[in-house]
Amino acid sequence: MSELKRTPLYPEYEKSGAKTIDFGGWDLPVQFSGIKHEHNVTRTKAGLFDVSHMGEIAIKGPKSLDFLQKVVTNDVSKLVPKRAQYTFMCYEDGGTVDDFLIYMLEENNYLLVVNAANTEKDYDWLIKQNNYNNDELIIEDVSKNYVQLALQGPKAEEILQTLTDTNLSEIKFFRFENPVYFSSLEAGAIVSRTGYTGEDGFEIYIDQHSGRDFWNLILQAGKDKGLEPIGLGARDTLRFEVNLPLYGQELSRDISPIEAGLKFAVKVNKPVDFIGKEALKKQIEEGTNRKLIGIEMIDKGIPRTGYEVYYNNEKIGYITSGTQSPSLQKNIGLALVNSEFTEEGTELVVQVRKRKLKAVVIKTPFYKK
Repeated sequence: MSELKRTPLYPEYEKSGAKTIDFGGWDLPVQFSGIKHEHNVTRTKAGLFDVSHMGEIAIKGPKSLDFLQKVVTNDVSKLVPKRAQYTFMCYEDGGTVDDFLIYMLEENNYLLVVNAANTEKDYDWLIKQNNYNNDELIIEDVSKNYVQLALQGPKAEEILQTLTDTNLSEIKFFRFENPVYFSSLEAGAIVSRTGYTGEDGFEIYIDQHSGRDFWNLILQAGKDKGLEPIGLGARDTLRFEVNLPLYGQELSRDISPIEAGLKFAVKVNKPVDFIGKEALKKQIEEGTNRKLIGIEMIDKGIPRTGYEVYYNNEKIGYITSGTQSPSLQKNIGLALVNSEFTEEGTELVVQVRKRKLKAVVIKTPFYKK
């Protein structure tokens, strides 16, 4: 068995009493003080997440825009420096290679922030699609260069602002500033108004050697405002409540962005062809056989990932994610089901272990500010 990878911040977890787990080959904190507590802290005050396991891939050179337009579904030509964009890479049949953010650092210089477990696969896929020479395009896995922290919650800006002279209120949603300097740290950082929680906040990329100092600096700055370190457990319940997809569950090799209800990031009318365009265009025009829906349990029970979903004893799909929502105190789930059973109010049945329990189709996202 190969040894688990650790982020540069691992030594700090132990000081905070973190319980760690194997997450896609990484030894990461699932919780510090309890998942529900950490969830509520992030919704009401602020939470600090180590997301340094995420992958970063640099795309540089005069052909970088042309290349990205070919391999991703969104229209990268709409980006300008200091803006970010959510997108997908797809296979020819419309299945998803990965979903990620593209940061346009400057002209001909982009940073892709990809899912941790997909970093190697994404890098190999990009290399495979590259027909340019080194003078035209450079693709480089730069994941080891960065520590990535996410500071999320209603008090995130107030806390981070105490550490920098940069006016953070000027960084609007899906925009970023680079470099931003923080008190007592030499390294500049990319500070992006993005996140995976449904709350206001920032994702911050800083030199790996400054990561531990930065983590402690933020925790100290937010101590009196209720800031706490947050683990993967609450990260998952937070993203789930606001219907943000998790690769491997709501998106996969076999689940397209259209089936997952994420058409907004698939631009089939952009002026150039991209991998998977024809399949995705067909899905948009003709509809898909399956759709992602939200359900709420009527009977007492929690719909977990992989549980089967039925309508009148006919199996129609399965749960992709589910839990008891800490914010809503309801048992809810996301399910990929046959398209004819997706209307709001439709009663379904979920196989919870040996019991068949009633559920109803409801609107998503489950939680709104």
